Amino acid sequence: MPPPNWIVLGTPSEKTATKRLHFPSGRANLQPGGCLKVKDRIEKRIELKAPVSRVWRALTDHREFGEWFRVKLDGPFVPGEISRGQITHPGYEHVKWEAVVQKMEPERLFSFTWHPYSVDPKIDYSKETPTLVEFRLEKTATGTLLMVTESGFDKIPADRRLEAFRRNDGGWTQQVKNIESHVAEKP
Repeated sequence: MPPPNWIVLGTPSEKTATKRLHFPSGRANLQPGGCLKVKDRIEKRIELKAPVSRVWRALTDHREFGEWFRVKLDGPFVPGEISRGQITHPGYEHVKWEAVVQKMEPERLFSFTWHPYSVDPKIDYSKETPTLVEFRLEKTATGTLLMVTESGFDKIPADRRLEAFRRNDGGWTQQVKNIESHVAEKP
């Protein structure tokens, strides 16, 4: 029996190649006709016990970003330019980091585009439309509200859209925890 918050497509008795597909109900739903519909965006929110200036530095200083995001970047973030580097997270060291910095509005918005879950070195992801990642900051009474949004999954090729969404959703869940620890340990 699947967890109560999962959608089960099909029944065990159906004679199909995939008898049962499990999707967390908060992440996917069915369109008319039974086609799976994936949300276009991932959204994460966390209140950090650090001032906006501290969170901004953790996001936009390429060395600090690399510490919590687990990537070694070649140089600073510059709007309109490509940021390159190497992922350092265990098991993903073969993955190159490449993102185009879109906006840097001090202590308010940092954004870039990239190709989500682009981990297979045999695939040229450059022909795909990238997703947009936005980090928005708001001052709160006790620190900073960080809102992370990644949008544009509807433009990802259908054969990898669901996996890219699922992997990045889990990735952003971990990354907001990572930045939370980073700013707490290095005020």
